[in-house]
Amino acid sequence: MAKQQRSSPQDGVGSLLGASEQQGVQAQLGAVATRFNQEYRGESFELPEAVEAMPIFQEWASGTLRSKTTSPFWNLAKPQKNQRCLDIGCGVSFLVYPWRDWDAFFYGQDISTVARDALIARGPQLNSKLFKGVELGAAHQLKYEADQFDLTIATGFSCYFSLDYWDSVLREVKRVLKPEGLFVFDVLNPDLPLSENWAILETYLGAEVFLESLTDWEKTIQAAGGKIVAQKPGELFQLYKVKF
Repeated sequence: MAKQQRSSPQDGVGSLLGASEQQGVQAQLGAVATRFNQEYRGESFELPEAVEAMPIFQEWASGTLRSKTTSPFWNLAKPQKNQRCLDIGCGVSFLVYPWRDWDAFFYGQDISTVARDALIARGPQLNSKLFKGVELGAAHQLKYEADQFDLTIATGFSCYFSLDYWDSVLREVKRVLKPEGLFVFDVLNPDLPLSENWAILETYLGAEVFLESLTDWEKTIQAAGGKIVAQKPGELFQLYKVKF
């Protein structure tokens, strides 16, 4: 059987969206990068008193919200020894998750310059064998070769972008995965009690949130050629394991 032709790195959101929509994507990418750069630097956010009075803000400020917003992707697909794994929107993942215990090769990509610089500075010191570098860039334009990864991960940021944008991301993920590779990512479940207030908080922190139904997410995954092979609910996010 002939191998299915995969798209090139240049095939991305630009081929799917109009000029005004592309401008919207770039603006949102800039807003999300600014929001996380500010948090990684430990800088304060100026928010209205009404927002700071919300219980979810108090959880965010104290750090107790983090456990509710962190998706344990390894419960669906734990990186295996010597696997090549790409963490999209990685933040400082290599510094905080047990990559040394997994003994898997870490590759990253993020739009945050602060996260990228922190990984470049500290990743090789932590484990120069497993840390394979991090690229600065958006999820719809992955700076890696086709058929390169056994596992690709994307958690914590899908909610900041439209389903049309994520259609292009899914096709890029498919391109860089090996034929039998897996993709694990999370989406915000708008039906959960915390979701709306969390979306309000994030919007005031500088990054607008899209509240898309799980049904529409699953349709988007299927339209991009993905098959959901497992899923796991959380307090805010739904984790999916997808095979193309």
